[in-house]
Amino acid sequence: MQKDSTLKYSNSRSTEITQQYFNFLDQHIDDVINGRVSEFLEISQIASKLAVSHKHLTDTVQKEVGNHPCHFYDSKIIEVAKKMLISTNLSIAEIARKLTYDPSNFSKFFKNWSGQTPGQFRKMHYK
Repeated sequence: MQKDSTLKYSNSRSTEITQQYFNFLDQHIDDVINGRVSEFLEISQIASKLAVSHKHLTDTVQKEVGNHPCHFYDSKIIEVAKKMLISTNLSIAEIARKLTYDPSNFSKFFKNWSGQTPGQFRKMHYK
């Protein structure tokens, strides 16, 4: 019987860690965009802030939702970038800088994720 309760605790703790990670990402990305922090943290730094090891965070998130934490980190940055491209008049370079990217690296990063450049994405959504 104790084995079952340990498993239940483990599953709920894994879910809790994963949710804490996603909540942290949302707040952290907002902090970067709004200038409250100057750069994105590494996954190991996020793990430390969540009081777990880098390996435990990585293993837990992968087990719970099927992808590495970096996948979700990048995905959330792209999601925010898309919102900014559609809803603001900021230049692509300004958006890149708000997201702490060099503009040319940002365009490559964006294209790798979305299949189009930020300019193409913006143009497509302004039609």
